[in-house]
Amino acid sequence: MQHSKTKTRNSVKGTKFENCLAAQFYKNMKSYQLIHQLIDLVAELEKENQGREASLQDFTGFLLNKVGEPADNNHSTEVRFGDNDSTALNIAYQLDNNIGRLFVFMSRYAKSYIKKALEGTPLQTAEDFTALAILLTHQFLSKSELISHNLQEKASGTEVIRRLVASGLVKQWDDEKDKRSKLIAITEKGRSLLFEIFEHTSYVGTIITGKLTLAEKLTLQYLLQKLENFHLEHYQRKTIINKEDLKKVAAEVGAIS
Repeated sequence: MQHSKTKTRNSVKGTKFENCLAAQFYKNMKSYQLIHQLIDLVAELEKENQGREASLQDFTGFLLNKVGEPADNNHSTEVRFGDNDSTALNIAYQLDNNIGRLFVFMSRYAKSYIKKALEGTPLQTAEDFTALAILLTHQFLSKSELISHNLQEKASGTEVIRRLVASGLVKQWDDEKDKRSKLIAITEKGRSLLFEIFEHTSYVGTIITGKLTLAEKLTLQYLLQKLENFHLEHYQRKTIINKEDLKKVAAEVGAIS
C-alpha cells in the first residue's frame, strides 16, 4: 500500500515536472500560437476520425484541406498592420490579395537593393539598369521595342533612354527603313559599366532569395516563371487597359482556379 502511494506521488511529481518543462519550452517558443493551432487541428482531425489515431499522412491531407478554408484570424504575421479595422484586414488577408501584397513588398525590397548596387554609377534607377542589360543581349533595338521589353510606359521608357544616351552608355541613329523611328544600341562604355555592376547585382540576387534552400529556390523559380508567362501574354496582347478589363480577366482566372 505504501509502495503504491509512493509510486502515485512520484507519478504526480513526474507529471508536474513534465508539465513545467513543457510550459517553459512553449514560453520560449516564438511560434507558440502556431503550436496551439496545430494541437487544436490534431484534436479536430481525431474528432472527425471518431477517435481513430491519425497518421502524419492523414494530418497532411487534412491540413492542406484546411488551408483552403477561410481563416478566422491570420493577421498576426503582418508587422505593418494594426487591428483597427477587421473588415479591411480580412480583405487584405484573402489569399490572392495577400500574395499580391507580398509581391509588392518584394519588388520594393529588390528596387532598394538594386539602387544601392548602382551607387557611384550614371545609372539612377533599376529601370536604367534593366534597359541597359536588355540592350547588351541585342545587336540593336528600336526605342519602342526596348520600352516594351523593359515593361514600361512610353513616357517613362523614353526618359530612361534619354538618360542612357546622355551618359554615353547608349547610341541612337535613324532607322533607314522607318524614318519616324530610331534604333539604339549599347556602347562599349555601357558594356564595360554593366560588367562592373554585375558583381554587385549578383549580391542583390543572393539577398533577394534570402535563406531559401536550393529546392525552395527551384520551386519558387518554377512558380514565378509560370506567373511571368501568364502576365507577359496579357502585357503583349494589351488585354488589361482599364478597370473593366481587370474585372474580366480576374473572372476568367477565378473560373479556371
